[in-house]
Amino acid sequence: MNSPIHNTSPTARPIAALDTASACWLKTLDQLERTTVADPVIRVLQRGIRSLPLGAARDLLRGRPLGHPVHPVLVQVPIGCWLSASVLDFVPGAHHATSVLTAVGLAGVAPAAVAGWADWADLPPEQARVGLVHAASNVAAVACYTASLAARLRGRSARGRVWALGGMAAVAVSGALGGHVAYRQAVGAHAAP
Repeated sequence: MNSPIHNTSPTARPIAALDTASACWLKTLDQLERTTVADPVIRVLQRGIRSLPLGAARDLLRGRPLGHPVHPVLVQVPIGCWLSASVLDFVPGAHHATSVLTAVGLAGVAPAAVAGWADWADLPPEQARVGLVHAASNVAAVACYTASLAARLRGRSARGRVWALGGMAAVAVSGALGGHVAYRQAVGAHAAP
């Protein structure tokens, strides 16, 4: 009988690879949470965002009327549009639809980003560090989808698809980082005495 450590069955290999990737990802997140290099910039940005005279709009951006943050709700527009465009990239004759979905996704970025920054301004240092990388990943995604839309509008659909794949990869990283921040927030809130 094979022990779990020495199991070389075909089904055990993908699980072991997933465990290794997960451990690497969690180690990277732990290092990111502990890295203080960007802390001076984070403190300045957080103070600046908190000092904006938003009035009641701050509560709206933070989702207080809903009872939960509004940022995760708003990100569904760009993510949904871009994922749908990626699916339609494999459907013959859907060039116009992919361009429209890419553009609508780009239009949905601003409200999601503003709500995200409003939430981020009040995060503790560990979460703010991960949140800053989350924002950088979003910038990369927006840059890729902007290039994708530009290529599509010029009739270069193959190039548009390549840029969209890069954008989707950045969205996946960003989503994983954002999920980590949200999970840490939830765990921290429940762990408090």
